[in-house]
Amino acid sequence: MIRHWPLVLKNGLRNKRRTTLTVCSIAVSLCVLGVFLAIYHSFYFTDATPEQAFRLVTRNKVSLAQVMPTSYRQKIEQVSGVREVMVMQWYGGEYKDPKNMFARMAIEPARFFAMFPEIKLAEEQKLAFQRERSACLLGRELAEKFNLKVGDRVTLKGDIFPGTLEFTVRGVYDNTRRPADEMFFNIQYLYESLPQRRRDFAGTFAVLADSPDSVPRVAREIDALFRNSPVQTKTETEREFELSFISFLGNVKAFLLSVCGAVTFTILLVSANTMAMSVRERVKEVGILKTLGFTRGAIMGIILGEAALIALLGGILGWCLALLLTQGLRYAPVMIGEIKMLTLRPSVTVVLLAASLIIGIASALIPAWGASRTTIVDAMRHSG
Repeated sequence: MIRHWPLVLKNGLRNKRRTTLTVCSIAVSLCVLGVFLAIYHSFYFTDATPEQAFRLVTRNKVSLAQVMPTSYRQKIEQVSGVREVMVMQWYGGEYKDPKNMFARMAIEPARFFAMFPEIKLAEEQKLAFQRERSACLLGRELAEKFNLKVGDRVTLKGDIFPGTLEFTVRGVYDNTRRPADEMFFNIQYLYESLPQRRRDFAGTFAVLADSPDSVPRVAREIDALFRNSPVQTKTETEREFELSFISFLGNVKAFLLSVCGAVTFTILLVSANTMAMSVRERVKEVGILKTLGFTRGAIMGIILGEAALIALLGGILGWCLALLLTQGLRYAPVMIGEIKMLTLRPSVTVVLLAASLIIGIASALIPAWGASRTTIVDAMRHSG
């Protein structure tokens, strides 16, 4: 079929307007498909980082919105294989404008850097953060976004918790594994802003295991400790905990797969309609090709090659559009870490381009088969 490529190219460019519109339609559809495949891959096929492999998160079994007593920490520390335990609490709040969305976490500074070794900042900034009760750390991306630097003041207006908290930026950190776009501050500062009766709580416990192999056993033993307690716990790996946020949106996996299926079917219909119109217009030409000695296989190959070429061009253009869109989504105002690290992995690129070829060939299979069975008499009757 390679020797017929000049004819394939000529047929593909016969109706430039239709070919252009078809390529653009396929490109837009494959762009959507590529973005959803990238999101699916990021959510469900991304491996935990080396640091995450050691960490677990313990939360209230009923709901993440329900807290646990801080006294649970002492019991968790006694579990074999646990190196460190740290209390964490989502603060929420509002910074200047409700649209300014970023994670604001209350943590224990003395345990924070051992728990998260991927957090990097100058040693003097680290010490200043640990010494000052009202100090806070900002990720570099977050600091650049709001034009904040060390020494600046940050005010958070509470929503989950009453009152207003004033912070001084004492450090700007980098994260070697993910976007540095979170704010951390001393949880004791949060406790001090609350009535005494409301201070004994922990939203989650970050647990550091001594090895990745110990993680499953540690999770089971922690939950077993509190199985008969009024407040039961659920312990999972940090990666599983992050995915649990996504599950709040519903069955995201089924949604992504259904959208991908619908987009693929739509592309198939568009491509099939184009190839059917193209083949109907050249019945006479097919008859002439048969008189010149072209076999049924050669005619099928020419038509399938034309469809594959158009679909592949659409796939390449769609890949380029998807690449730009995924880069744009990284800066979207969302707090899902996987979205902020979204990229078109090589495996997604291969699937996307392979899908475009398969769709192109599948859409032209029936028209090509019908054209290959066209006789000279059919061609003469069609020309009329």
